[in-house]
Amino acid sequence: MTFDVSNRRRFVLSGVGAAALASLPSLPAQAQQTNRVFRVGHQKGFLSLLKGRGTLEQRLAPLGVKISWTEFTAGPVQLEALNVGSIDFGDVGEAPPIFAQAAGAPLAYVAATVPRPATEAVLVPKDSAIKSVADLKGKKVAYNKGSNVHYFLVKLLEKNGLKYEDVQSVFLPPADARAAFEKGAVDAWVIWDPFLAAAEVGLHGRILADATGVVNNRAYYFSTLDYAAKNADVIKIVIEEINKLDQWGSAHRDALAAEFAPLWGLPKPVVDRSVTRQVYGTGPITRAILQEQQVIADTFFNLKLIPKKINVLEAAVNAG
Repeated sequence: MTFDVSNRRRFVLSGVGAAALASLPSLPAQAQQTNRVFRVGHQKGFLSLLKGRGTLEQRLAPLGVKISWTEFTAGPVQLEALNVGSIDFGDVGEAPPIFAQAAGAPLAYVAATVPRPATEAVLVPKDSAIKSVADLKGKKVAYNKGSNVHYFLVKLLEKNGLKYEDVQSVFLPPADARAAFEKGAVDAWVIWDPFLAAAEVGLHGRILADATGVVNNRAYYFSTLDYAAKNADVIKIVIEEINKLDQWGSAHRDALAAEFAPLWGLPKPVVDRSVTRQVYGTGPITRAILQEQQVIADTFFNLKLIPKKINVLEAAVNAG
């Protein structure tokens, strides 16, 4: 084990340093309370815009809370950071928290968006002979394994009288799936925005079916059970600020697209398409919302994607 400076400092504090600290007068509870840090993980999305505005810092300053921000490339990576204690809060889709809970992460769902089913869909080439979901039988379908669209595909096939095994699943992350779709190596691609919008505009893909009437496709905000229980005031404020930004975005879609375009590195016409079909709004977790997650978790267990059954209610501090 490397005995670096930080380890040495911990060693000193645990011995002689601890004795010295014990001799100091105890700080008032209020003074201790003002030294909180709120460590936020974010992808390139609403939390990134919230960071840029600085409004959350303004709201939390009177509580003595300082914020640190760390950008991540994907939800699963954020949840890994949560599991090792590197962040206190982040944003994610439906599927990653189920895998995290199954792996023993101390996850707590603290907020959810409204349903957004139109933002994920099955895409086929514009001149494809596939005209209905039933036509997918026997075809090669690309999608990200264990993701929100994995669950969507299962339920879409079920709704249209097909079994999951009736299609040839090709597990690919978005960039590789796009390349396979463009080359004609797969017959269909199940994907979410803004990748969906980019493929519609850039590859002239045709939407065969979106998730409307099939699944809700929410996004979630998470913390740890311990942090959420001890810092309910912080969690309440951040949810309020996210929802304010949601409501602004709903009323100012062109301006929102103009902010997202450079953030995502996409042309504004592509972002316009994505933003137009988005539904905005964020609120607290409820039992009904957690039940939606439970259905997804049970589906993934039946598909042998997670090693054990989980109780999603255990990943909430409280739910109305």
